[in-house]
Amino acid sequence: MLTEDHKLQRVGISQRLLQRCQQDNGDEDTTHIGVGPGGDFQANNNLFDNVITGDETWVHLNTPETKRDSMTWKHPSSPVTKKFKVQRSAAKVMATVFWDAKGVILLDILPQCQCINAARYCSTLDRLKEAIRRKRPGLLRRDVVLQHDNATPHSANLTQQWLQRYGWEILLHPAHSPDLAPSDFHLFGPLKRHLGGMAFETEDDLISELRNWFDNLDFHFFRVGINSLLSRWQKCIDLHGDYVEK
Repeated sequence: MLTEDHKLQRVGISQRLLQRCQQDNGDEDTTHIGVGPGGDFQANNNLFDNVITGDETWVHLNTPETKRDSMTWKHPSSPVTKKFKVQRSAAKVMATVFWDAKGVILLDILPQCQCINAARYCSTLDRLKEAIRRKRPGLLRRDVVLQHDNATPHSANLTQQWLQRYGWEILLHPAHSPDLAPSDFHLFGPLKRHLGGMAFETEDDLISELRNWFDNLDFHFFRVGINSLLSRWQKCIDLHGDYVEK
């Protein structure tokens, strides 16, 4: 449950980020940022051209379908179908995904029996830097803006030193706010639904499926995910209106 301090932080950060987008556009208010089909804000500024977002998630070798996905249309007179409960496999891998408005830049799989700590996360950032060099030529010469949450490996001193060494900016992100993290609200949900009902013999089979799914996503999917940060920040301000700075 969000505390009063959390709500205040969420609103304050959302306001600052929206104001930054307005300044990048040379506009005084968000009405000139643009609204696309369906009412989504459209970003026409340099900030989102430089944003790379990333997060970790567990993926299982055997993922049962959700109750919703397993529903089927039936005639009222149809016999009742007995369904057997499928347990999620205990075998799983930790996937770290970094992506931007153009697509996935790095999929990093944590070997079994290892844990995500600051040293491991910095090694992943090393791989991300090389992936950016290959897939986004020129971005490293501009200002990389990294969006990740406040998990301990992300906020540790070792990680902060790595980011300072290479001059990467961290996009402000309030604590306890998965609704403001694109991987949480846009990427991982569809991924888990895609994997529902699938079972893999080996980790390599699972990883191959992950890569194929990411590769087959439409460019528009990623652009919408990044652009929707604008409407998410505005929604946060509207939701906690009592905490808006006057």
